[in-house]
Amino acid sequence: MSLYIGREASKLWKRICAETTTEINLLADNWKYILGGLIFQYIHGLAARGVHYLHRPGPILQDVGFFLLPELGQDKAYISETLFTTVFLSFVVWTFHPFILKSKKIYTVLVWCRVLAFLVASQFLRIITFYSTQLPGPNYHCREGSKLARLPHPQSLFEVLLINFPRGITHGCGDLIFSSHMIFTLVFVLTYQKYGTKRCIKQLGWLIAVVLSLLIIASRKHYTVDVVVAWYTVNLVVFFLDKKLPELPDRTGGASLLLPLSNKDKDSKTREENHKLLNGNSVDPADWRQRTQVNGKILDDANLVHADATSMNGA
Repeated sequence: MSLYIGREASKLWKRICAETTTEINLLADNWKYILGGLIFQYIHGLAARGVHYLHRPGPILQDVGFFLLPELGQDKAYISETLFTTVFLSFVVWTFHPFILKSKKIYTVLVWCRVLAFLVASQFLRIITFYSTQLPGPNYHCREGSKLARLPHPQSLFEVLLINFPRGITHGCGDLIFSSHMIFTLVFVLTYQKYGTKRCIKQLGWLIAVVLSLLIIASRKHYTVDVVVAWYTVNLVVFFLDKKLPELPDRTGGASLLLPLSNKDKDSKTREENHKLLNGNSVDPADWRQRTQVNGKILDDANLVHADATSMNGA
């Protein structure tokens, strides 16, 4: 038994080392995108902190979500935050699963390049929106009579740049349209929808996104419009950006590291293969291997089984 555990531990360690080497090479080529995305997260927090100085508490606006959903109250406000934290941590763990599991479907660095691109584009639109019009915050600490509803004039630039993390993020006011929690949630769910393999988790992800939307409104952290605008804005941002970004390389066949080809490289490769066929030469047999990635999407487990059955029946 100890021999088996030792052998499996050795295999796991070799797998982690090999994956680490691959990801470090990818990070060396893409560190500018990762760093830029992380820097913009700070800029987004700084913008949210800045709009808090402009916030003016007032009567809560009429909202259909507030009318339909009962108010949870301050003592239950942690429910939505707990669910969001679970989604966030679960997605982060999933992006690092190639270091542990044998079924390597994604490259961690390349996935985070795409995720940060989606986040930056959505957050940029969010900054423009909540600076255009400041609404009276519906959250408890943003209402009239609360000491946190208005921030005193900053005494120094250093005070603004610190953004009072994390309290300045969790107790901000004025950055309403549209919900930042929904930006992260929808980007994570859409990313797993494309690159994940478990259909049940995909369905669960969309269900959680809907439940989180309702909890945010019931907790009075956002107006209904903040959540609704997030749903269609983030989906549109991901839809259009996904077409512009280079697709992730297919590693389902256990192939070595391949970076995405540009359109020029793809056209050149296609012309070369056509030239070989016209001259009676066979194409590299490696290019005829079975593909389990269709239109840049990793097939679900159920679809993968169906594809194998179809190929065996000669269809």
